[in-house]
Amino acid sequence: MNSRQKGARGERELSNVLKGYGFKECRRGQQYCGSNGDADVVGLPGVHIECKRVEALNIDKALNQAENDASETEIPAVFHRKNGKSWKVTVGLSDFIRLYKKANK
Repeated sequence: MNSRQKGARGERELSNVLKGYGFKECRRGQQYCGSNGDADVVGLPGVHIECKRVEALNIDKALNQAENDASETEIPAVFHRKNGKSWKVTVGLSDFIRLYKKANK
C-alpha cells in the first residue's frame, strides 16, 4: 500500500474514532482536493488536526506542520498511531496548559 493510501485510510479511521466519541461532524479534510494547509481531519472546532498513521514518526516535524497550518484560533495537534497501538494526541505544552485551564474552570 502506498503512503497516500495509508494516510487516507488513517484519516478515515480517525474520523470514525472521533465520531464514536460523539463528534459526528468529523470527516477527512479537503487536502485530498489539492488544497494545502487544510487540516487532515475536520469537525473538532478549534483544533487543527494533523493525522499521522506511520510506524516511524518525526513528531517535531509533524507538530511544526500542524503549527504552520493552524489558524490563530486553532490549537495545532498531531493525532497519531502505529500498527496495533491506540491513537495518541500530541500538542505543545502551552496549548496543553490552555486546554487544561479551560477544562478546570
